[in-house]
Amino acid sequence: MKFSIDKHEKYIIIKPEVEKLISPESTSLKSEIVQNNTAGFKNIIIDLSFIKYIDSSGLSALLLGNRLCKNQNGSFLITCPTEHVKKMIHISMLESTLTILPTNEEAIDMVFLEEIENDLLANEKEKEKGKKKKSQ
Repeated sequence: MKFSIDKHEKYIIIKPEVEKLISPESTSLKSEIVQNNTAGFKNIIIDLSFIKYIDSSGLSALLLGNRLCKNQNGSFLITCPTEHVKKMIHISMLESTLTILPTNEEAIDMVFLEEIENDLLANEKEKEKGKKKKSQ
C-alpha cells in the first residue's frame, strides 16, 4: 500500500493513498502505525482524504492506532474524512472513541495544545509530590 508520510518532531502525518481501506490495505496501515509508534511517534495524524470506502478492517486499524497513542499519553487524530468514512464511523458508534477533525492544520494545533496540557499536568504532579515530601 502506498503512503505519504510527513514526519515532524512532535507528530507524524500518515496519508494512505488508496481509495479503499479494506483488509489488505488496513493490514499495511496497522503495520505503518505500529512501526511509527514503536519508533517514538506518540502523536499520529491519519489523513483520510483519499479514502472513498472503509470497512471494518479499516476501522480496526484506526482503533489500533488510537489505543497505541493513548497508551503513550499521545494523540491519534483522523483528518479529512469523506462522507462515506464519516457515515461508517457513525454507524459503528465510534465518534466518541475517535477524534476526527476536518483539516490537518487543526489536528496539528490539537497535538501542540495537548502536549502543552500534558506538560502542565506533569509539572503540577511534581509540585504536589514536592509539597507532600516537605510536609512529612
